[in-house]
Amino acid sequence: MKATAQKEQRVPANHEAQHEFVAPEVNIFETPDGYVLEAEMPGVSKDGLEITLEGNELTILGHRQAEAVNGQPLFRERQWADFRRVFELDPAIDTSKVSAKIDQGVLTLTLPKSERVKPRKITVD
Repeated sequence: MKATAQKEQRVPANHEAQHEFVAPEVNIFETPDGYVLEAEMPGVSKDGLEITLEGNELTILGHRQAEAVNGQPLFRERQWADFRRVFELDPAIDTSKVSAKIDQGVLTLTLPKSERVKPRKITVD
């Protein structure tokens, strides 16, 4: 997949307020039929996902639920920001057949290749 990832941090969500985003870590695999993109988005549920495709630009937004803390935090390494990542897709991807699922904080996008770019066997009469 000819995709470029734009890692973004501290991106303004709108003009009124600043909103912090972190780029989820991803793995991208090529299969004979297309590509599979896996993005780690802990704390994001199906309802918190927003995936948009505009032209050949795929944007993934993952909103986390606020974490309930019982007590005063003494040490905190994990950022509690939402996720955002943008990819430029190869024109060979059939964008009408892109599918997504999320399971235990891992988003899996299936990006099938268009039939016109897949190898095919031509029978001889």
